[in-house]
Amino acid sequence: MISECILEGQRVRLRPVEERDLPLFVRWLSDPEVRYWLNMSEGPELTAESEWEWYEEMRGDLTRVVWCIENTDGQPIGNVDLQEIDETNGRASLGIFVGEKELWGHGYGTDATKEVLRYAFQELGLRRVELHVDEDNRRGIRCYEKCGFAREGLLRAYRLREGQPVNVVVMSILREEFEVQPWR
Repeated sequence: MISECILEGQRVRLRPVEERDLPLFVRWLSDPEVRYWLNMSEGPELTAESEWEWYEEMRGDLTRVVWCIENTDGQPIGNVDLQEIDETNGRASLGIFVGEKELWGHGYGTDATKEVLRYAFQELGLRRVELHVDEDNRRGIRCYEKCGFAREGLLRAYRLREGQPVNVVVMSILREEFEVQPWR
């Protein structure tokens, strides 16, 4: 579902995804450099129609919460979501990307991740948030470690990227680990 709440970080503002964001998502997710780090490098090219279908499906999906990431100037720069929300077992998966490549490595993803973790643990009352990240995605892994995620394991040859098998690191953070983070 589209989050109805707005989350404010130091560097980002997370707001509900709107129809007007869809052309940006198509542009970002059609860029080979952006897709390279996402589990979609082998997927079909996005179109306005396919992104509209995703938007409509996502709006009714109660196991997912999605935000558009904006910088402090109000420029949309990416998206972040909690997926596979399982309130019975208190867990969810995190997905994030910054689509504006010139803003990679500037702390926007870290700030957005911290805000979503606050929401997951304090608002939803979850006990665990996990994610998958390519083993060679040093920037992503550094971001997640700054946010308190711990490495749990390695999924060998888990996905294909440009036709080649890629190892994927499983990382997670538990509520009690979140609660002792110095940035919290």
